[in-house]
Amino acid sequence: MARLSERSPLMEPAWWRWALISCATLLIIAVVVLPLAIVLVEAFGAGLQAYIGNVTEADTVAAMKLTLLVAALCVPANIIFGIAAAWAITKFSFPGKNLLLTLIDLPFSVSPVVAGLVFVLLFGAHGWFGSELREHDIKIIFATPGIVLATIFVTFPFVARELIPLMQQQGADQEEAAASLGASGWQIFWKVTFPNMRWALLYGVLLCNARAMGEFGAVSVVSGHIRGLTNTLPLQVEILHNEFNSAAAFGVASLLTLLALMTLGLKWWLERRHGEGLARTVRGH
Repeated sequence: MARLSERSPLMEPAWWRWALISCATLLIIAVVVLPLAIVLVEAFGAGLQAYIGNVTEADTVAAMKLTLLVAALCVPANIIFGIAAAWAITKFSFPGKNLLLTLIDLPFSVSPVVAGLVFVLLFGAHGWFGSELREHDIKIIFATPGIVLATIFVTFPFVARELIPLMQQQGADQEEAAASLGASGWQIFWKVTFPNMRWALLYGVLLCNARAMGEFGAVSVVSGHIRGLTNTLPLQVEILHNEFNSAAAFGVASLLTLLALMTLGLKWWLERRHGEGLARTVRGH
């Protein structure tokens, strides 16, 4: 019988395990739980009526509507791109495949502020396409289209990066079998590929939506901070904070906090309800 050359981590002393668990718990409380609790306490500090007044103020409602609009436009775009990119990368071999993978990860390594500045350079009044846009009375920077473009840039890896590892592990055997039986491309996608990836897709959509609603850096550069027109909820928080209107700032921040908590709740539900089944599906391939 082979002898163990190293001590199993499970055999570590109990005091050491509890010390690590305690340190991790204290860090999470200090960095995550406590700030979230402070946001909620400060938001409701002046009472429920004051809170409702802060979150229903006209500029805040406009920021909320714009945030939802941007997310409603960005998430479907990222779903289409993510599925197409994952399908191409995992099912086919083609020149530039590694380059495509690198480009998908680009928003993770580029600062959102830099991304916003690039869009200003391209579509701003003095940008590369600025004169052509003015001639056709098209406004992108300091308007909703610019916010949507900047948000799509910073969020497009999320869906693709959730699908690619799963589809790589699953392989293309089922799709090839369906094609050999005469199934069309759409039939293969809806009957074979989509059922195997639907939970990973939903997980990526949740992350994409949360990032789209909470994006600050790139949106701040391209929005122009026009109150009631181009401010999203994160920008509205900054404006209220700069005006020393702390109660209103925390009230708007609480909306983003509740969004984050809802996202975490849905993430936990997906992992608990479908994680084991998804893992069995992957192992089965």
